[in-house]
Amino acid sequence: MSIAVTTWSLEQVSPAEQLPATAPDGDVRIVRAEVPSPEFSRYLYAAVGGDIRWTDRLGWTYAQWQEDLDRPGAETWVAYDRGTPAGYVQLEPQDDGVVEIVYFGLIPAFRGRRIGGHLLSHGVARAWDLADRWPGRAQTKRVWLHTCSKDGEHAMDNYLRRGFKLFDTKVEEEPDVTAPGPWPGAHSD
Repeated sequence: MSIAVTTWSLEQVSPAEQLPATAPDGDVRIVRAEVPSPEFSRYLYAAVGGDIRWTDRLGWTYAQWQEDLDRPGAETWVAYDRGTPAGYVQLEPQDDGVVEIVYFGLIPAFRGRRIGGHLLSHGVARAWDLADRWPGRAQTKRVWLHTCSKDGEHAMDNYLRRGFKLFDTKVEEEPDVTAPGPWPGAHSD
C-alpha cells in the first residue's frame, strides 16, 4: 500500500526576510551541540521524528552518523526546556553560500508550547551567520528547507511565519510505513 506525499520546498534569499518568533516563557535555552555524537544525533532524530515517519536514517550505521556530523560547517542546535532536550535544528552548508535546514522539530511532549517558532528562528539566524563560525565558508546567500504532508500539522505555518517563501511543490507516492515511534512499541498518535 502507498500514500501520496506532498513535499514543499521553501527558502529565504536574504537575512532581511527573517521573521523571528517571540521567545517562550520559562527556562528554554538553545545550545549548539559542538561535539559530533552519533548517539545523541540518532536520539534526537528518532525522538523528534518517530511519530511523523522519519525513517530514512534509522538504518544508518554509526560510521554514517559520524560522517554526516563531521562535515565542515554541519551544525546541530538543540533546544532544552529546563535542562531536557526538547527539539533540534540541523544545518547543512552546501555550495555557493547555500545552507539547508535538513532537520527541524520538537519531541512530541514539547510541541504546542511555542518552543518550535523560537527554535526555528534561532536556527535560521545561525544558518545566515554560519560562515562567521566556519572560516573559509562562503557567506550565506540562501537558506532553504523542505517539509511534507507527513510532518507536524503546524510545520508549514511555522515556516511561513518565520519568513520562508514557497518555491516548489511535488507529490509522490511512498510506501505507507507505520510510524516507528522513538523506540519499538512506543505510543504514537
